[in-house]
Amino acid sequence: MKLIKYEGNPILKPNPANEWENFSVCNPGAWYENGVFYLLYRAAGDDKAHRISVGLAISRDGFHFERQSDEPVLAPSPHNFDAGCIEDPRIVKLGDTYYITYACRPLPPGQYWLTNAKDPIYISDDEPDIGVAVNLTSSALAATKDFRAYKKLGRMTRADLDDRDVILFPEKVNGKYVRLSRPKEWSGEGYPCEYPAMWISYSDNLLQWDDCRFFAKGGADWEEKIGGSAPPIKTEKGWFMLYHAVGKDGLYRIGAMVLDLNNPERIIARTKEPILEPTESYEFEGLYHGCAFPTGNVVADGTLYVYYGGADHYCCVATAEFDKLLDFVLENGK
Repeated sequence: MKLIKYEGNPILKPNPANEWENFSVCNPGAWYENGVFYLLYRAAGDDKAHRISVGLAISRDGFHFERQSDEPVLAPSPHNFDAGCIEDPRIVKLGDTYYITYACRPLPPGQYWLTNAKDPIYISDDEPDIGVAVNLTSSALAATKDFRAYKKLGRMTRADLDDRDVILFPEKVNGKYVRLSRPKEWSGEGYPCEYPAMWISYSDNLLQWDDCRFFAKGGADWEEKIGGSAPPIKTEKGWFMLYHAVGKDGLYRIGAMVLDLNNPERIIARTKEPILEPTESYEFEGLYHGCAFPTGNVVADGTLYVYYGGADHYCCVATAEFDKLLDFVLENGK
């Protein structure tokens, strides 16, 4: 069973009217409530620094979105650990507050797709070189009540790791908050995974995460490297969760897992083949050729809406009948 790509993709394109989003919009976090779909999308302009922010768009049908501001709703803070970029937001709601995990860097990455630099850094004439040799990506947490005003709560990963794809479970499990992440350095010799993979950890306060444990790694040619994608969805049969995988061919694809409700470290089922892969021009013609990167999923009226970035350049959506997809993973997963 495959996710069905919306025939009107991409649902959001770069907006030439705004300098901060005139070059790329992608990797949106998603939420659905009271008949409204919310997208927090990653956005960048055509500046050499490639400083990345987050914009807001809403929809009534999940396909046709309207931007809500000519300014970012969440942007880098000068002289801070996220001064370079804020990207790839994921959304959960705990109580009456929405929590957004996001990846960030202390310095802007520059036009990294032109250089293939490992830890890209852009130093401008008016932003002197402060001696930072490595521009590692960490992850941080923000909170909002209305998707307009935000409070940044701080970094939630170690400063010495490139640790992104941070996803929160939408409720506590056994009295603890649960987090998935993908620390890039925790792979290779001495680790249980040859390539970057998914790790799980627990917290009492959302910022301090202890007892980080290996969770899952790639196994097939299409999933050499894997990472979490969108926050898990609770069902009676387990936590349904999407993940992204980078294959030996360099393409980004989407797989799915079902996890035990009381022990999320136990994978009940996992797709043998991807449920979505790049095939369309909007998934190849951009900053990354061959990329379908999901960061948001919601269920509305029995339909799963999966929001993903295409080629690091566009926002796209694909759908499936949720109960059928859940049963497919359980019945056909390994």
